[in-house]
Amino acid sequence: MKTLIKLDFDKPAWEQDGQIHNRWHPDLPMVAMVKPGDEFRVECMDWTGGQVGNNDSANDIRDVDLLQVHYLSGPIGVEGAEPGDLMVVDILDVGTLQDQQWGFNGLFARTNGGGFLTDHYPEASKTIWDFHGIYTTSRHVPNVKFAGIMHPGLIGCLPSRELLNEWNKREGELIATAPDSVPPLACPPTAKSAVMGRLKGDAAVAAANEGARTVPPRDNGGNCDIKNLTKGSRIYFPVYVKDGGLSMGDLHFSQGDGEITFCGAIEMAGYLDIKVGLIKEGVKKYGIKNPLFQPSPLSPTYRDYLIFEGISVDEQGKQHYLDVHVAYRQACLNAIEYLKKFGYSGEQAVAILGTAPVEGHISGVVDYPNACATLWLPTEIFDFDLKPNANGPVKIVTGADVARTS
Repeated sequence: MKTLIKLDFDKPAWEQDGQIHNRWHPDLPMVAMVKPGDEFRVECMDWTGGQVGNNDSANDIRDVDLLQVHYLSGPIGVEGAEPGDLMVVDILDVGTLQDQQWGFNGLFARTNGGGFLTDHYPEASKTIWDFHGIYTTSRHVPNVKFAGIMHPGLIGCLPSRELLNEWNKREGELIATAPDSVPPLACPPTAKSAVMGRLKGDAAVAAANEGARTVPPRDNGGNCDIKNLTKGSRIYFPVYVKDGGLSMGDLHFSQGDGEITFCGAIEMAGYLDIKVGLIKEGVKKYGIKNPLFQPSPLSPTYRDYLIFEGISVDEQGKQHYLDVHVAYRQACLNAIEYLKKFGYSGEQAVAILGTAPVEGHISGVVDYPNACATLWLPTEIFDFDLKPNANGPVKIVTGADVARTS
């Protein structure tokens, strides 16, 4: 298979022959063109571009420059793609690099990105995960081993000028409601640390000043973090610009539903094998507004779960109306408190929920005032019995802990 985008992992993103960008913008030149039906390989940096090391300090997580991320490989053009078409993307394979058989997971500091549970775990911490074929273990989280579902956390097509303007307007209006929020409500455009692919000179500067950050999922796909989009998956992307402009990155070895730690998967560098196709005028034919996904037939097989429930009543006892965000947070917090009874620190428990193939479900949204969300934790990933019994929990985990800052 032809490697369409080949990277030098000893060099930073801005020295990759214009094959990397970290902003969404319609003027980004295509780095390569393919035809419908073509199959090709794309190499991807980890989302931070190598800012995080395989060590026992979380200083690098604390100090990550989030203005740099995410580093995406592309954009790749598909001959004949026009606005209104659907780009059909088959993920044929996702793999690790031979000399980088490890990945990382991090809790980000509240003052630098935060995360889903930042009010409870506001300090930076890190876990390193070693790869053993399809399995992974961590020296920072003992007594756990699981099979990963490797997938791209971020993949999508370039926006049109109209769509980019819409993003910037609606997200700017949201920021204006609480401009001093920590973490911020959204990430506005900024030229600082922008890498604009093969745009040069004044055009690159202008695009950097208005290009959309890659942090959230949007209409074009983007940072959706859907763990089941592994090899064997198919995605239908709306096309907004001529040639489409497919970009990808933020590869994960494994992730729990929700990516609750913000740096919430096992982040890695690696490659994607891709096949592309087109459905002409597919957006109108099928009424597509956001990407459509078909999951892979492949997934780790776990049969035994503990299912933690959460309802839309927050930690202070405040009642919310059918709020699934609050309900899922409560389900996660309930699971964390349970895992702490076996000796895990809170940060270790969060890391497990962020990296292992846990399932998150919206279980009820009609019985007002409480939405019900559930978190399904596979018990088979632990090397001890996690289920309740009459004798009560036994502290199994001792000694090891997450990497912390100094």
